[in-house]
Amino acid sequence: MALARLMPIEVDKAGFDVIDIHAAYGMLLNQFLSPISNTRTDKYGDTFENRTRMLIEIVERIRQVWPKRKPLFVSLSVLEGVDGGWSFEDAVQLAQLLASKGVDMSELSMGGNSPSANIPGGSEFKIEMARKVKQRLPGFLVATVGVASSGDQANRVLEEGCADAVFSGRKYLRNPSFVLSAACELGVNVQWIDQYQCARPNLKYDTFF
Repeated sequence: MALARLMPIEVDKAGFDVIDIHAAYGMLLNQFLSPISNTRTDKYGDTFENRTRMLIEIVERIRQVWPKRKPLFVSLSVLEGVDGGWSFEDAVQLAQLLASKGVDMSELSMGGNSPSANIPGGSEFKIEMARKVKQRLPGFLVATVGVASSGDQANRVLEEGCADAVFSGRKYLRNPSFVLSAACELGVNVQWIDQYQCARPNLKYDTFF
């Protein structure tokens, strides 16, 4: 826990603007949250309160030293996809608790903690889960992940109020210039680096590819 106090100070000194705590996809904190993987019998296991204790303690210690003007995010799995595992209701309850502890936004994913997980595929299910969390927790910022197949789709998620942000990782692995192509698709001017200016399309006449 000493690291949870020291790390934000050093991160702030280094000039970072956001801290994102990863508690999804089967990572260590996700394993604490799940009743499937957490078989501890001490104060960090068994009940919902105990299984979420480690994450809550980390959030509290970070918020003690992380500047209030800088946001704190926590990534969460909305559901585990296994009978008796982490559920949607668990996620909503934890998100509400995190908001009370100073967390500004949660990115919502699912699965990753069990190889036998049964979760519907496709981006629409993820979008719907984000929408449901926002409906249950008005005022709490929610980001969805793994749904940005195009600039138009990402923009639709935001305009329809399904989420407050769209996070993307794998799309950038496939197309490192995705933000530029998405901007062209939506007819939006964004800043290109100087070295790329000669390739910048005319939004009136050109396409990105």
